[in-house]
Amino acid sequence: MTDLTGKVALISGTGRGVGRAAAREFAARGARVFGADLDAAANAETERLVREAGGMMRSLAPVDLGEQTGADAWVAAAVEAFGGVDILYNNASALRHGPVDTMPLDDWFFTIRNELHLVFHCTRAAWPRLVERGGGVILNVASVAAKRGVAFVPMAPHGAAKGGVLAFTKHLAAQGADVGIRANTISPGMIRTPETAQFVDDPDGPVPGLLAMTPSRRVGEPSDVAKLAAFLASDDATFINGADIAIDGGVSAMGG
Repeated sequence: MTDLTGKVALISGTGRGVGRAAAREFAARGARVFGADLDAAANAETERLVREAGGMMRSLAPVDLGEQTGADAWVAAAVEAFGGVDILYNNASALRHGPVDTMPLDDWFFTIRNELHLVFHCTRAAWPRLVERGGGVILNVASVAAKRGVAFVPMAPHGAAKGGVLAFTKHLAAQGADVGIRANTISPGMIRTPETAQFVDDPDGPVPGLLAMTPSRRVGEPSDVAKLAAFLASDDATFINGADIAIDGGVSAMGG
């Protein structure tokens, strides 16, 4: 079992979905988790679940990580609580879909803010703290939509933002070489979360057809992503750097 004992892991978006699963997974592997979410009540439930299982978790919630002041406050609170930062897992995001020619401009800027700028703000805040520890790990969330078009719903803002995350992460890996910071991305496909439920649970929607073309023949679960994240954040993955790992049931392997 991947060991994260003694590591301080900052995980954003811990109120639900993959963020909640990651908080539980990292804590179960010995990390001290510091979470963040806009939804204080949902995040408090995650803390309860972690502590009930014997893990350690504290958080700052509500907090808006799409602003530099929010990201700075989150990292400062984590350092005050646990003494430093070893892992930054930029999981949180928020997006809006729509056709390029008709979606409101605010939807484009909302998505870029909450899927790309947010990652920058948190990384900027945590970087010097990672350096102080002699290095660490940054794990960002991209998407298969960063590399391929998506036909069942228009999501150009999401694809563009996550493409930016992919590029940003490669530059982080380069900049981190001399200070011991590794940086990688995870690119999920269709994962069952509260945000995707409208697609995943619709028997007449596009997902059954998509699953027929997916080698694994199923939708991913938050725990699938959380387990991959825990491995990439651990010392078992020290030679994985600047990489993008797809976790999509094999969709990317199908090409086209």
